[in-house]
Amino acid sequence: MDVPVRLRIVHVVRAPIGGIFRHVRDLATAQSAAGHAVGLVCDSRTGGAFEADAIAALAPTLALGAARLPMRRDVSPADLPALSRLMRHIGELSPDVVHCHGAKGGVYGRLVAARLGRKRPVACLYAPHGGSLHYEAGSLEGRFYFGIERGLERITDALVHVSAYEAEIYRRKIGRPRCRAVVIPNGLRDDEFEPVIPRADARDLLFLGMYRDLKGTDVFLEAIALLETRYGRRATAHLFGQAEDEGRRRYQALAENLGIAERVTFHDPARTRSAFAQGRLVVVPSRAESMPYIVLETIAAGVPIVATRVGGIPEIFGPSAGELVPPGDADALAAALAGVLADPVRAQIAAAARFDYVRPRFHIDVMRRRIEDLYHDILAAKTSARAA
Repeated sequence: MDVPVRLRIVHVVRAPIGGIFRHVRDLATAQSAAGHAVGLVCDSRTGGAFEADAIAALAPTLALGAARLPMRRDVSPADLPALSRLMRHIGELSPDVVHCHGAKGGVYGRLVAARLGRKRPVACLYAPHGGSLHYEAGSLEGRFYFGIERGLERITDALVHVSAYEAEIYRRKIGRPRCRAVVIPNGLRDDEFEPVIPRADARDLLFLGMYRDLKGTDVFLEAIALLETRYGRRATAHLFGQAEDEGRRRYQALAENLGIAERVTFHDPARTRSAFAQGRLVVVPSRAESMPYIVLETIAAGVPIVATRVGGIPEIFGPSAGELVPPGDADALAAALAGVLADPVRAQIAAAARFDYVRPRFHIDVMRRRIEDLYHDILAAKTSARAA
């Protein structure tokens, strides 16, 4: 039996929010445009109207549809009926490839693929996207989840890391992979490399991301307060984001306590390029990342950016990585923001240099081709092994 040129691909991800969903959506769309039959399965209870609209817009472009089924984030007895529903649904789609994303999607998807693979060749890939790798190696939770990750390697055909940093963290915390492991960075579409011009009423600063300490929302607000007390600049800001664990009310309260509430506005998620027009400088103050789309998108749009030295961000900045600031350090962040805001011409020159570095290296077509080559390699090996 030959490996089909046009594949049936199912992507499994729990949370249809943030960068992980952006990755899945873009990859699924590109694969569908390339002629593959693609499907998506994600949680039915995570996200709001913005995410629901995005999934509704995506579904008609996918030959295998977009299904939303209940998936809990934490380990729970509810995982068993959830796994049963996923097994039934994905089995009916008869996939050649099950591509799992994130920790919980990785558990569900790999178990389903292993079961389906008993009857015919099914390629099973897992992309951590940070996920369980955010836990500390010595913590009780970390040891628990890393043990699960280690065990699931036995039914995984390939790990797909979005950055060299993530691959190294995986080796350090979980161990040298016992399955194939590759690094394939995120990529952007051609239209995302068009410049975005700030509106006349654009604010000084812009934050786009989940409202979580992991994303540095608290550090960002503290840096805004320091801009006034140390540098005499009463900076204004828009924040666009989704709160999954911690509601935005905690950060609104922090803004009140810092005396900056009248200069910062919290919003629900918005389309990235529309949001870009509402600020002059994007700030990514994360404490941890893998290969964040927001950094790629900002650079591609020609918008100045200040970001932290975490995860795969130095890989995106390349020769400009020395500009990055340490995570969790409001003083350093405030100093970097003050410098950029004080010299907008220099900020635009630096933005142009970052654009020139990113465009040829982080493109959706490169990402899609490398992932599809990996699918075919795995399926060819499995098909040959069955024929032997």
